[in-house]
Amino acid sequence: MAIKITSKIVDYEVAKPDAQPQPPQELQAATPLEEMHEKLKRPENLEGATYKIKTPHSEHALYVTINDVVLNPGSDHESRRPFEIFINSKNMEHYQWISALTLIISAVFRKGGDCTFLVEELRSVFDPKGGYMKRGGRWMPSLVAEIGDVLELHMKKIGLLKDEIDEHQKAYLEQKRAEFVQATQPPKAVDAECDDSNAAYPEGAQMCGKCHTKAMIQMDGCLTCLNCGDSKCG
Repeated sequence: MAIKITSKIVDYEVAKPDAQPQPPQELQAATPLEEMHEKLKRPENLEGATYKIKTPHSEHALYVTINDVVLNPGSDHESRRPFEIFINSKNMEHYQWISALTLIISAVFRKGGDCTFLVEELRSVFDPKGGYMKRGGRWMPSLVAEIGDVLELHMKKIGLLKDEIDEHQKAYLEQKRAEFVQATQPPKAVDAECDDSNAAYPEGAQMCGKCHTKAMIQMDGCLTCLNCGDSKCG
């Protein structure tokens, strides 16, 4: 194979008879990075996590399992991507649409590209019968929306999504929350087994219009959300 030399020769050496010819560095093919696509075969073993969803509308909980595939393991480009999702429950009322939802979400995962849009799409679904308040004072417009919350939590866990609030802001909000509780509410004993109220945030907190959590308190003369950091003062 003829190789055209387009640059100035600065060095040379005599090739030994038993030496294997090496292609120029610029012609050496780089190892292609493995990317997510629909033809990627499912590995024998996948790492994942299971999340529990318990709504006040059902006696039985739902268990959401999301399995991930590790791309380019051991390299600088190693990453985890969600590969499949399963939702199980003893309650068969929602079996049909939940089965369809898991198939569609899993197909989007395996298609590749950006799949983080699924979070907002699921969280925008409203139940015509009405939503519910979950533990911690978070308003859920529907069961589908809570599945979207679980998906967001998992994507943040594997690094696919980043938290909007940094560590410094989290520490600041925790400090202000402690000051608010100490100044306005006397300590009281709460049985954790019996507490299904909004105990995650101080009593009297208002509903936040951004994250739909009862975590809005008057802080430094301004209404501030202890969950997402949203403030009426900008």
